[in-house]
Amino acid sequence: MELRQCRLEIDDLDAFVSDLGEIGDRHGVTIQAFDSRYVADRRHLERAVELADRAIDRGENVARDRAVEILLYAAGRRQIDRALEMGVGEGENRAVVLVDGESDGDETAALEAVETLDAFVGQEATLETRDTETLCAFFDITDAERGATDASLSALVRERVALLEVEK
Repeated sequence: MELRQCRLEIDDLDAFVSDLGEIGDRHGVTIQAFDSRYVADRRHLERAVELADRAIDRGENVARDRAVEILLYAAGRRQIDRALEMGVGEGENRAVVLVDGESDGDETAALEAVETLDAFVGQEATLETRDTETLCAFFDITDAERGATDASLSALVRERVALLEVEK
């Protein structure tokens, strides 16, 4: 799995998603773009990919598309419309683009193709500063819960991702 932290300026979301799908098909990879405010860290997305693949292997996936299944796990939700809040939208986005395939070469080539899209403004460290308020609100992590544990916010988010498996 490769990640590209970046800034996107999306004029037409449907066209952008279609472009990502075409790049993914051309390179044999799965591509998903996230609004970085909803991503705790790299391990958050690694866990989502792992659990999505396990669900697909077991025939327990909700979505037909692997990229959407990864989004569902990353969001810790089974409802696609609620998980889409974690995706990018039209306008300016601080984003994280996830590319996952069988080979590093395919992932690298796909990322290079993503960088040629009109929507791609440039690389930017988007995960270095965490939007704690947004993460807590989106993943329903209360102040009381944070106060009752010494677990990091990232660990609590990954717990929500893992709980999706139990709640099915």
